[in-house]
Amino acid sequence: MNTIIYHNPRCTKSRLTLGILEEKDVDFEVIKYLDTPPSAEELKALLADLKLDARALMRTFEAPYKDNNLDNESLSEDDLIQAMIDHPILIERPIVKTDKGVAIGRPPENILAIL
Repeated sequence: MNTIIYHNPRCTKSRLTLGILEEKDVDFEVIKYLDTPPSAEELKALLADLKLDARALMRTFEAPYKDNNLDNESLSEDDLIQAMIDHPILIERPIVKTDKGVAIGRPPENILAIL
């Protein structure tokens, strides 16, 4: 199984989700997405697998969301995806991808369905 966690070590939910992967003895790759943001293509694939639009994956209370007027409804999906690449703190976390699907670890137990 190819498992990836888009992880922020400073986030409690992300750490708890990582703990579930370890507890279940899953072999996984950690991507610290704040250091290495996903590409536009990767984000589009994650969004498609999650069946979400870009805004639904955004942390709307983060400063870059407000500072860049990302609440503007006229912004396109591509605009919002680019904003997440430019400001990866905007990406909801953690995201776990396995051969069985993709889930957001909020709550962390959400990932159990795809392990």
